[in-house]
Amino acid sequence: MNPAPTLARSEVTSLQRGLAVLQMLASRPAGATLRDITEELGLPGASVLRISRTLVELGYLSREEGTKRYFLTNRLLMLGQPSMPARGLSECSIAAMRKIRQATGETTQLCCLVGTEMVVLDQMLSVHPFKYSADLGARCPCYSCAPGKVLIAFLPPEQQDDTINRIQFKRFTETTITTKRAFRTEVEQVRERGYAVDRAEGLVGVHCVAAPILDRHLFPVGAITITGPAHRIPEADFATIGQILQDGAKQASDEFNRH
Repeated sequence: MNPAPTLARSEVTSLQRGLAVLQMLASRPAGATLRDITEELGLPGASVLRISRTLVELGYLSREEGTKRYFLTNRLLMLGQPSMPARGLSECSIAAMRKIRQATGETTQLCCLVGTEMVVLDQMLSVHPFKYSADLGARCPCYSCAPGKVLIAFLPPEQQDDTINRIQFKRFTETTITTKRAFRTEVEQVRERGYAVDRAEGLVGVHCVAAPILDRHLFPVGAITITGPAHRIPEADFATIGQILQDGAKQASDEFNRH
């Protein structure tokens, strides 16, 4: 039997400091700058900078360019979920995504929330010759797309409020939501009906509908969405499509939470 590997003192110190940074930010929903972290923890600035950059690269922290503040992402929450490869979020969502694409014919995507942005994790392209597609890992503001809205809507109240306060609104089209008040009203409606819609708010002529994938604690770990031309996803069909997305997202949630 091979002896268990031992960590060098420098590695232990880095690990301890990294955990200290995570613990501090867990108590700071409004985030913290490098100076805040350095002063509160009493650590060398160069060490905090190196650790913070590493945690950002690994996806455990996000950095807001405007304020230069660091925030915890939801990646830590995912560590408490089943870790077997067969139970990954993408794997658990494949069957539901396939069913949704078959029912709607449109590009179906799996997304998650990182900071104030929606990130594309997986995708099945539309069956139509003219189709919407995005690169895996592509990001867009949470307030201008259906999956971003639905992920915000199902966050715990304190986290939802903090996330909305960090959004820097920008107009992309005539229908883009551009104020916190309007966005809060929107997410309240999304929470009530169980799905979100995008009325060409991010791209002219493109609509999308999304529903949340919830873990066993009802935390939104992801969202399934369809996206396509407005003439194929008209507002008159939002309710019908929303039900299809809710059914599919529930199927994915059940698979994700199954032991």
